[in-house]
Amino acid sequence: MDMPLKQRSIFITGIAGFIGFHLAMFLKKRGDYVMGCDNFNPYYSVILKKERASQLKQEGIEVISCSIETPQFLNTLLNKHPFTHFVHLAAQAGVRYSIEHPMAYSDSNLVGFLHVLEECRHHQPMKLIFASSSSVYGSNKKIPFQESDSTDQPISLYAATKKAGELMAKSYHHLYHIPIVGLRYFTVYGPWGRPDMAYFHFSKMLLKKKPITFFNWGEMERDFTYIDDIVEGTAAALDFEGSFEIFNLGNHKSENLKTLITLLEKYLGNKAKINFKPMQKGDVIKTYADISKAAKFLSFKPKTSLEKGLKHFTDWVLMHKSAFLIDF
Repeated sequence: MDMPLKQRSIFITGIAGFIGFHLAMFLKKRGDYVMGCDNFNPYYSVILKKERASQLKQEGIEVISCSIETPQFLNTLLNKHPFTHFVHLAAQAGVRYSIEHPMAYSDSNLVGFLHVLEECRHHQPMKLIFASSSSVYGSNKKIPFQESDSTDQPISLYAATKKAGELMAKSYHHLYHIPIVGLRYFTVYGPWGRPDMAYFHFSKMLLKKKPITFFNWGEMERDFTYIDDIVEGTAAALDFEGSFEIFNLGNHKSENLKTLITLLEKYLGNKAKINFKPMQKGDVIKTYADISKAAKFLSFKPKTSLEKGLKHFTDWVLMHKSAFLIDF
């Protein structure tokens, strides 16, 4: 498919993923040309990913099945299409999964990202926006987390690969002058989300009236960030005129998981049965984003409270819980 002249053209890896799906829809609606790829990794429901891809195709967004770990197809595609922006969201996700399946993180988050950087090097000018993670802050005790804080104490392999990705991107910018923006996402949630995330899993357990496990005896806090706010911040990063920057994208508010459960109980109509357990390996007690840098340079201002965002999510869950999309 050829792109109209002078139209911004954006390629998204992981386009059938949670953030990729919503971002593609947003960019298409604002008038950008959008195409993307996904390898439909079975880490979580492939059915859910394929349904997202189907929704995208209905909106005229082309979704290609390919992997960043085998870049030949991607290279051919980029030779054919002169994209102005490359948004790299594909990755092996999950902190806990990385403890038992380390090679998946090496293959996707390190080797795969290196392939992406090489494609950006050989297809200039093309701006790169890539997904990092709040997990890079690791065991950092300073709250809230600021981009200038130390990130040299990762406590999971997932976090280490995300930190490595930032360093790789910085080196490619230095060597080849590729304009790059890295985004440290903080606990993204919302409709069409990832079933492995706590808010999604807790909802499933509530509807099934099964016990929910709280680690660290329930003393856990997260900076929950609604998907629409994340998409607006990511779109602003596309428009950012800079050479190399890293930004936090969070809600700038740390919420206890007990608050999350209370809201889910309210919206789903069931009372939670909770089992308390010690802290898990690789996990952190609290995340909290300082978003002053993103506010200054990206005009980033999250609008969605946890209460409002979870209402949107649970409405979506109740609409789909009996469908094939979600294994309830």
